[in-house]
Amino acid sequence: MQSSDTKPDSFTFACLARACSEKFDIKGLRSLHASMVVSGFGLDSICSSALVSAYSKLGHTNEAGTVFCGILEPDLVLWNSMISGYGSGGNPSKGLELFNRMRKLGERPDGYTIVGLVVGLTDPNLVPIGELIHGFCLKSGFDSNNHVNSALVSMYSRFKCMVSACKLFSNLSQPDLVTWSSLITGFSLSGEHAVALDFFRDMTMEGKRPDHVLIASALAGAAQIAIVKPGIEIHGYAIRHGMEFHVLVSSALIDMYAKCGFLDSSIKVFKIMPERNIISYNSIISILGLYGLANEAFLLFEEVLQDGLKPDENTFAAILGACCHSGLVDAGREYMRRMKDEFSISAKTEHYVFLVKLLGMAGELKEGYELIQSLEEPVDSGIWGALLSCCNVHGNHEMAEIVADNLSKSENYKSSYEVMLCNAYASDGRWDDVQKIRADSKALKWKVPGISWIADVN
Repeated sequence: MQSSDTKPDSFTFACLARACSEKFDIKGLRSLHASMVVSGFGLDSICSSALVSAYSKLGHTNEAGTVFCGILEPDLVLWNSMISGYGSGGNPSKGLELFNRMRKLGERPDGYTIVGLVVGLTDPNLVPIGELIHGFCLKSGFDSNNHVNSALVSMYSRFKCMVSACKLFSNLSQPDLVTWSSLITGFSLSGEHAVALDFFRDMTMEGKRPDHVLIASALAGAAQIAIVKPGIEIHGYAIRHGMEFHVLVSSALIDMYAKCGFLDSSIKVFKIMPERNIISYNSIISILGLYGLANEAFLLFEEVLQDGLKPDENTFAAILGACCHSGLVDAGREYMRRMKDEFSISAKTEHYVFLVKLLGMAGELKEGYELIQSLEEPVDSGIWGALLSCCNVHGNHEMAEIVADNLSKSENYKSSYEVMLCNAYASDGRWDDVQKIRADSKALKWKVPGISWIADVN
């Protein structure tokens, strides 16, 4: 077009901006933006609108905001693009500021404005804000808008406010797949896995076809309740719809069968997978470790290397877990060394928990303590807690007291550690110390006592 001396107009630039956003080409978009300015279209309403939408879609809300501020009279589409951009970009407070500003200027929001607002509300602390927006929808008559209600269902599901989510969901005449997925995921996140599976079954009965992500999520729910029947049903559904060989689904099947006690089925799924990635290897290595089959886990680790895959931090967490469950201290030390030296992976809390637990259970409490002392402050309470549990096992009450003292200084200190220390003192006959901890601890002070009841059969 340029070689034929035909000059582009505002619609040409708008189409190109959309193409850049579709291709996620931020460099191309910035170059196009410069061409717009040079060609005299820098303040053109059509071009500016396209730029705001494109920058927002690519997550570059600062640049979108700069363009937006240069527009004298933005229309509702532009306001919505900018608010949605802030929401999708994880900056809901900016979106709310913009929403309030547009209302002060007399611009009436529509359903797309509301959807753009609520999409960024993910923090459970923002529940009151979400409820205010919901109230605004009711006052403004948006409660009959399916698109808005679907967004509110997703919002309440992210907040784990499942009563509100279900109430809104029941008002939808034709909930789409995204809304079903949000509700099912919300129940799973809330720990109500059986309910999530019921809704998954209802969704498939209504003819909605879940994608591989939702199938994997449903399988994870079956794994959590450790009931194989719904897992088998979902497996059958995946087979019927040709999704059983998707890596995410296969990995979820491996995990589900193993947690339900069917290790052979888990291994069988792994063996017939046509494509394996590091996630699927991590799943089976972790499972073999849980079952105490450390040698088999080691062989699969070597297979990872032979297949040219690069182990990640989760691979080493799985392999260290296998060492821990089988009590293989030397192997644990070696894999920890390889992780750091060969693969340049920094050890995280989970790795240290496994190694400290491995050392402690083998009676190497001093080495475990020295390892923790060598770590940078602050040390996660989970690492200290692993050593404390080992002190109880070996009856080393002096070490337990030292560990407990360090634990009390941790930011994420848990009452379960007080229970462990109480048990250590009790086994040593130090009842005064037990009483002191119980007196100082709110969690232990308010512990509900056990009640027994014997019926009179006469």
